[in-house]
Amino acid sequence: MSRVAKNPVVVPSGVEIALAASEISVKGPLGTLKQTLSGDVSVVREGDSLLCKAQNDSTQADAMSGTIRALLANMVLGVSKGFERKLTLVGVGYRAQAAGD
Repeated sequence: MSRVAKNPVVVPSGVEIALAASEISVKGPLGTLKQTLSGDVSVVREGDSLLCKAQNDSTQADAMSGTIRALLANMVLGVSKGFERKLTLVGVGYRAQAAGD
């Protein structure tokens, strides 16, 4: 099993998870995200967490289970808290202005 996939994804309150055979949908206060699942990976809900498990012992299935786990963690974070990137421009000749939101 992938080292990344061993860690469960904790689902905070206010976030709904819809599991289907080949797709997972994450709905929260900031929107809805969907991800198609690989046939080599299964996602299991245990309480308030999600576990990604490889269906077989292949190296590709292990790699995909870690990838799907990372994608799910980012989806849960995105619909609950959102993402923000702050940029700092340092140097001579950089001219930038914030326009809009």
